[in-house]
Order: sequence, then structure tokens, then C-alpha cells
Amino acid sequence: MGKALRDGYRDRVFLMTKLDGRSKKEAARQLDDSLRRLQVEAIDLVQHHEILRFEDPHRIFDPEGANAALVEARQAGKIRYLGFTGHKDPHIHLHMLRVAEEQGFHFDAAQMPLNVMDAHYRSFAQLVVPELVRQGIGVLGMKSMANGIILKSNTVTAVECLHYALNLPTSVVITGIDHLDLLDQAFEAVRTFRPMDEKQLHALLAKTAAAAARGEFEPFKTTSVFDGTAQHPEWLGQEPARVQALMPG
Repeated sequence: MGKALRDGYRDRVFLMTKLDGRSKKEAARQLDDSLRRLQVEAIDLVQHHEILRFEDPHRIFDPEGANAALVEARQAGKIRYLGFTGHKDPHIHLHMLRVAEEQGFHFDAAQMPLNVMDAHYRSFAQLVVPELVRQGIGVLGMKSMANGIILKSNTVTAVECLHYALNLPTSVVITGIDHLDLLDQAFEAVRTFRPMDEKQLHALLAKTAAAAARGEFEPFKTTSVFDGTAQHPEWLGQEPARVQALMPG
């Protein structure tokens, strides 16, 4: 990506990346590494990645936490907008928003799974999206097909998945594209999309109700398989010094 951006594409894209660091030191290091690898002076949107645990917001908003590093970077012109992502539980997203509000901080964007299975199980669409709309925070919908896992339920088509996500008040629907057929599929979904009325929406969601009931086709919610920071806790950085000082020994 850095090579492409260096060769004249930077002014034609909205550039986004994510950071796993929870400490100020680790977040600053990861941001500088991204700027170096992307070969740019500034990134349009940087998001705190994988807000999966209820302790994550407190670590990020600690005086020694990651958000302090990103606010400083924004003041220095290295970042335009700040957001966060997560795929585990909508209540953790809501907790992140509450902690941010307690700190007097307003996020520009939040990213979460928005798909035809999510509507039935620990639903980000039902619980988080209305709050983001109320606060004027950009809604980034990911996992519209759950890495293709939803399609294995044999209940809906890929285009139906994309149409559902587009029907929500999303700012961006993110869809993975690793070959040209999927790019064509995305174009087809946009070309054929029409806002759904309540009857159409109910009929679509009825197809997935039984399959979605236990989160089987959203393993990022029900397992740790998709949790990169669970497998690599070193990416998070150290706990705040004041917390370490409270520990016995």
C-alpha cells in the first residue's frame, strides 16, 4: 500500500488504519510504524482496534493510555479522525462510548459487525447503531458476510447480505475483496440496491432467524478465533504504571 500511495494515489483515497496498543507508548510506536510503512505524513482515520473486553476502554483512556497518544498525534497533524472497532459484544461498544463521554471525548467513527445474523443475536444494529446516529458518529459496518461464513448457512445470498448492510444507516459498508469477482459482486450490490421497506426487511431477516439464534455463524462473537489480541497480548502494551503499583509484591 505504501508503494501505491507513494506513486500518486494518496490524494485519491481516504486512508484508514487500526492500532492494537492500549498504552500511550505502544500506540505511539504502532502509529509511527504505520506512517513509515504507508509512506505518508498523515492518516485520515485511525481506530483503536479490537475493543473486546470491558477493561479496554479504561486502559485506552488512562492518562498513560493509547488515546492520549492519538490525540497528540492529531494535534501534530498526523491523524485527522479517531475511532474504534470491535466485534465481540454491543454492550462493550456502548461501554466504550460511555467511558469516552466521561472523559469529555467524542469519537468520529465506530466499526462493528452489521449483517443478517447480527440482527438476531447480540445485535450491534439494534443496540449500537442508534446511539452512534444520535451522537453523530460515523457507522462503519464490517463482516457483512462474516468472512463468508454466513453464506455457509445456505439461507441468504452475498448480494442480500450486502443489501441488508446498505439498508442500515451506515456511513461505509466494508466488504473484503481479494479477487476481481468479489469486486464485481460489490458493484452489483450497489447497482441493484433499493432501500427496503419493513415488509421486505422482515422477509429477509426471517430467512436467517433460526440459523442465527445461537451465534453459530458469527464465531467472532462466540469464540476467540478472530481475536488477534487474545493470541498476541504483547500487542496491547503494558498496563498503566499506577495499576502495576497497586499489585502485591
